[in-house]
Amino acid sequence: MSTDHRIERDSMGEVRVPGDAWYGAQTQRAIENFPISGQRLPRRFIQALGWIKEAAAEANQALGLLDPALAAAIAEAAREVADGGLDAHFPVDVFQTGSGTSTNMNANEVIANRAIHRLGGVPGSRVPVHPNDHVNLGQSSNDVIPSALHVAARVTILEDLIPALERLEAALSAKARELDGVLKTGRTHLQDATPIRMGQEFSGYAAQVRKATERIRAAAEGLAELALGGTAVGTGLNRHPRFPELAIAALVRLAGVPFTEARNHFEAQAARDDALATSGALRTLACALMKISNDIRWMASGPRAGLGEIELPAVQPGSSIMPGKVNPVVPEAVCMVAARVMGYDAAIAVAAQSGNFELNVMLPLIAHDLLDSISLLAGVAEVFRARCVEGLRANAGACEEAVEGGLALVTALAPAIGYDRAAALAKEAWATGRTVRELASEQQVLPPDELDRVLDPRAMTEPGFGGTGRGDTGG
Repeated sequence: MSTDHRIERDSMGEVRVPGDAWYGAQTQRAIENFPISGQRLPRRFIQALGWIKEAAAEANQALGLLDPALAAAIAEAAREVADGGLDAHFPVDVFQTGSGTSTNMNANEVIANRAIHRLGGVPGSRVPVHPNDHVNLGQSSNDVIPSALHVAARVTILEDLIPALERLEAALSAKARELDGVLKTGRTHLQDATPIRMGQEFSGYAAQVRKATERIRAAAEGLAELALGGTAVGTGLNRHPRFPELAIAALVRLAGVPFTEARNHFEAQAARDDALATSGALRTLACALMKISNDIRWMASGPRAGLGEIELPAVQPGSSIMPGKVNPVVPEAVCMVAARVMGYDAAIAVAAQSGNFELNVMLPLIAHDLLDSISLLAGVAEVFRARCVEGLRANAGACEEAVEGGLALVTALAPAIGYDRAAALAKEAWATGRTVRELASEQQVLPPDELDRVLDPRAMTEPGFGGTGRGDTGG
């Protein structure tokens, strides 16, 4: 294909296509119709399309519907698509026809032309391989694109995101064990509360990540059902009765991840509830990571005018004007990713309900935003673990000094001396700048041994300490 351009034809007539392009007329029309964002569908989505087209060729050959030589050429070309060798020939914008027909035809044309080339024909001639009659045999954009979305999202979650989250959870759990001996002031309403061990805080962060991972894993199970076989509206018109069974079996082998035929093809094409549920689980993870990151950067605030409870790894200079300043750049990046994912979730929520009757018509947007969310979260979880969590350390002395001076220590005295007297003691400590321990000892509110036992900060971090059976009075 060395000429500057060639003329291809589709059902609407002739189209001028670049001579070195493996795509054809319908892709070229989409390029001209949608010069909107310059954003393309993600690599994982194109990979899934390649797998689906290869699986379809294998199924159609097994069913006696596709000549073995043509099937082999189509399968080889589809494998090139899946492997990424032809990504430059997938230029269609995300913002296109809502069914993703332009992208499905982009794949059909690229695969057909590559297959024609392999068989010694002229690309663009549609002989001996036709993009619709052969590559798209037994399929429709309306079942291929939803299937590619599910395949790409499920594979990316299982291969990239969940392993990254498991490593992050392990790092947070290890840090919880490492920091379990560090006493610090708990905080509720951004005000001093009773003591807590820093390890207990980090165990909570690890649990957040673990529970988010469980939610995402459960959501990914919904993505295992594929629309493939429903063709135009879910009825399966123009495909062999056994096509879904054989094609999905081949797809499972190619992807290395379990998939099944949709239990109801009408739901599988008309609704995008599984994608929306997955997005919701990703949003929950994003919120969790933002909470954890904000806690960590607050604890690291300072180093002298902030809380100064922990020190983060210094990964880069923090200021172009203030020498020596080091900022919590990794937690900030986590928060930005979280904000993007939350925005994507809002867009997916709108898109998931945007279709009438038998087809959702915002499929490319859902695919782009869901896959980008998964990839962003996987990437930032790795960075957060490796460049922040694993290297942070506690300023134990500063933490314990703050605990001893904290007014909330008086809480442990309340069961013994009463709430009102304890409150008065706290107010006096605040007004005089003295510690609760000093005033309690001076006023002999309890015998010395008993006072030392009641005001033991570490004991306060254990369940049941000071319990009276009267219940908690709140934060």
